[in-house]
Amino acid sequence: MNKSISKIAALIFVSLLFSTCDKTSDLVTSKNSAANDSTIATPFPPKFVSINYIELDKIERISKFRSGIGHDYSDGFESCRSMKHYFQPKSNIDWSQIKIFSPVDGTVVRIFEEWAGTQVQVQSTTVPSCTMIIFHIALQKPLIVGDAVSAGQLLGMHIGSQTMSDIAVGFSVQNNWKLVSYFDVMSDSLFQQYSVRGISSRNECIISKEARDADSLKCSGETFGSSGTMENWVTLQ
Repeated sequence: MNKSISKIAALIFVSLLFSTCDKTSDLVTSKNSAANDSTIATPFPPKFVSINYIELDKIERISKFRSGIGHDYSDGFESCRSMKHYFQPKSNIDWSQIKIFSPVDGTVVRIFEEWAGTQVQVQSTTVPSCTMIIFHIALQKPLIVGDAVSAGQLLGMHIGSQTMSDIAVGFSVQNNWKLVSYFDVMSDSLFQQYSVRGISSRNECIISKEARDADSLKCSGETFGSSGTMENWVTLQ
């Protein structure tokens, strides 16, 4: 009788153990990303990206972080705003010939076909809590989850004139998903390339949370009801 009770107790303990592991795994699953390292660099966000993901000389303007351009792309802390950047190419060039690069050393953690091209998500080797998300790529060669990529490696070309190129930067923070501006993680040397195109401050490319909250957007699902009253774009010189 005592042996049977002991066996039942052991089974209950193992069951509870695996149940707890499953719940912990669910907690660290980020929104729209496979990155799950909640160790955050200090200061936050770290300025560690020194390679442009796109050929900047072919870009005319860039949407601001938290803009009303495109559709709702938000995180676990904010809602109804575009927390990424659209890079609109110049009108006099072939958009399908714009090269797209990995901005960091890292590992492909998610990849899938979008309505136009391929979305590639790269988890940084240097800052494992950070994932770079690049949209609408015509891949140079096939990639799969687990592939290593290096900073500056050619991933492919922008898909073409049917849509703009866009990039998002996410961190796994306190078991949640936090998006930051691409300009927040640029090194000073990389930002200098934007400075010579007329952007004097990183903040020119970012709508603050407070300003966006004060001029809030209305969403129906992921669709914006309007683009808001603030300027949504930074035009390059």
